[in-house]
Amino acid sequence: MRPVGRARALLGVVAAFAAAALALGGCGRADEGATIAFLMPDATTERWESIDRTTMEQVVAQRCPTCTFRYANAREDALAQREQAESFLADGADVLVLTAVDGASALSIVAEATSRGVPVIAYDRFLASPDVAFYVSFDPRRVGRIQGDALVAALAERGQEDGGILLVGGAATDPNAAGARAGLDDALAGTAHRVLAEIDVPGWSPDLARGWVADQLARVGTENVAGVWAANDALAAGAVSALLAAGADPLPVVTGQDAELSAVQRILAGQQTMTVYKAIAQQARTAAEIAVTISRGEPPVAPSRVEGVPAVLLTPTGVDRDDIASILVGGGVLAVDDICTPTFAQACTDAGLLPRSTP
Repeated sequence: MRPVGRARALLGVVAAFAAAALALGGCGRADEGATIAFLMPDATTERWESIDRTTMEQVVAQRCPTCTFRYANAREDALAQREQAESFLADGADVLVLTAVDGASALSIVAEATSRGVPVIAYDRFLASPDVAFYVSFDPRRVGRIQGDALVAALAERGQEDGGILLVGGAATDPNAAGARAGLDDALAGTAHRVLAEIDVPGWSPDLARGWVADQLARVGTENVAGVWAANDALAAGAVSALLAAGADPLPVVTGQDAELSAVQRILAGQQTMTVYKAIAQQARTAAEIAVTISRGEPPVAPSRVEGVPAVLLTPTGVDRDDIASILVGGGVLAVDDICTPTFAQACTDAGLLPRSTP
């Protein structure tokens, strides 16, 4: 049987082979070229184009030189993503790697792919369908808990154990947003912190976040906002922009996620308190390896399951100012030269990323 044909037959049995640990290092090469298609959700978050797509493309090329890697970005449009998926399927895609714009509407993509015998890997965002072949992500609830714990700890250091908090969550259509919020609720349980207002920001848009935070600052008073839970770094950027424009001094505690370069620079500048680093390149490599394995008609092995779907869940890590050198620079995630531009040179020196000049 042709390998991609075996991949189609794998849909009904892939879950039965998931157990123990992921064994992907010796994946090898597909015997015949398969087409692996990656469907991205938006262009707002830096990672999709700069890390996820490029890493997957490289891994597929390395593991399966005869395979074709295709990709499309839906730019926050669920209908456009469905049309992109249909186009890939019509062109004979053998495996879909899908990061859904809308978790509910994307189920129709899974159903259509399944009807054609094409496995779907839910990437980063879970899809509640038994037809999903695999799920590769980080535990979103754990991400929210890390953010929440950091928020509570930072406010305690400031003596603001009952401070008011604005909650700037991600898109309601993204199941990860709900998971992160659940983790935040876990961290806030039993504290005296007051939620002043909250929003699920459509499309994770920093511009919408900035406008909403500005409105809330005008409504409740900038001085009454002790903290801002921003679900990712893009939302944090919008929140910080609004806080700076309102003259907040000192700035409230602000969280984030994704360890984007601009967020790390804000942390050094004292404008953002922390971010959550996720080994996105490792996540992308894992998904690409699994896609190639499936395209060869071989069952990938998974260490866990989520709602019955075989899964690999990677571990997120909280990063504050004191962790940048060891986790992000030491881990090869970001380079000092990229972080420490002239604008941030003094902040980098103070954080130990650059040596102090001798008189």
